[in-house]
Amino acid sequence: MVYRTARAETYPARPVRIIVPLSPGSNSDIVARFIGQWLAERLGQPFIIENRPGAGTNIGTEAAVRAPADGYTLLSTGSSSAINATLYEKLNFVFLRDMAPVASFSHVPNVLEVHPSVPANTVAELIAYAKANPGKINMASPGTGSTPHVAGELFKMMAGVDMLHVPYRTGALADLLAGHVQVMFDGLPASIEQIRAGKLRALAVTTATRSEALPDVQTVGDFLPGYEASTWFGISAPNGTPAEIIDILNRNINAALADPKIKTRLTDTGSTVLSGSPADFRVLIAAETEKWGKVIRAANIKSD
Repeated sequence: MVYRTARAETYPARPVRIIVPLSPGSNSDIVARFIGQWLAERLGQPFIIENRPGAGTNIGTEAAVRAPADGYTLLSTGSSSAINATLYEKLNFVFLRDMAPVASFSHVPNVLEVHPSVPANTVAELIAYAKANPGKINMASPGTGSTPHVAGELFKMMAGVDMLHVPYRTGALADLLAGHVQVMFDGLPASIEQIRAGKLRALAVTTATRSEALPDVQTVGDFLPGYEASTWFGISAPNGTPAEIIDILNRNINAALADPKIKTRLTDTGSTVLSGSPADFRVLIAAETEKWGKVIRAANIKSD
C-alpha cells in the first residue's frame, strides 16, 4: 500500500494519453480537450488527445482496455459504451468489467426536431400526424445504434408510432434541412444554430428537464411521462488502475466542472455539468446499459 500511495503522490510523472474513440471535432472530442487542458495545467503534465475512431467507438475502447492500468492511458467515455454492450454481439471486452469509471463530465440533450414542412408544432401534434401517416415519416440518424437512433426508437415505442429509420454515415442534418427526411433526434450542439435561425423546428428536448440553451422548448417527457434520453460524457481508465490515481483524476475533474469558465464553455454547447464520484459514474453507465439494452432488443436493432 505504501508503494501505491507513493506512486499516486507523484502522478502524473509523464504525459497522459486520452483516447477519444471518435473523430476530431465530435462532442466527445471537444469536451475531452476542455478537460485535458485543465488537467494539464493543474497536474503539470500534458494530457494528449489521441483520436481512434471506428467501429462505433469500439476500436478506441479496445485500445484503452488493452493498455496498462497505470493511469497513463484514459478513455473519453460516452453513451455509445452503454449502447454497444447490447448492439454488438461479439465484443472483445465487457465495458463495466474491463474499464473503471473515473468521472462524468456532462450530458447533452438530443432535440426532437422537424423540417418546417411537417405540420406539427408540438410533440402531441407530431404523434397524431405520425399515427395518421404510419411508415410515411422518415426519421434520420447518424447511424444505426447511435444515440439519436435509440432515442428515436424509444420515442416510437412509447408513443406507439411507426416512423421509418434512415441511417446516415454523413449528411443526415443536411438532408433534414433539405426536407429529404422529416424528423431527427439530433444532438443539440449540432442543430442549435439551425433551430435559432428558423431552419428547423424544435418540438422538445429529450432530457428530463428543459435545456438552458432552449429554455422555451418543452421536454418529450412533458408529453410522454418517463421518457428521457441524453448523450453523456466522462473519463474511464483500464480496470486495475490504482484507486489513488482515479481519486486524483476525479477530484481535479470535479474542480474543473466547478470552474465558471469551464461551466460556461459547456453551457454554450448546450451541455449541462454532470459531476460526481467514480461510483456515481458507474451507476449511470450500468443504468444506461440496461435501459438501452431493452430498447435495442425490443426494436431488434442490429449493428451494421
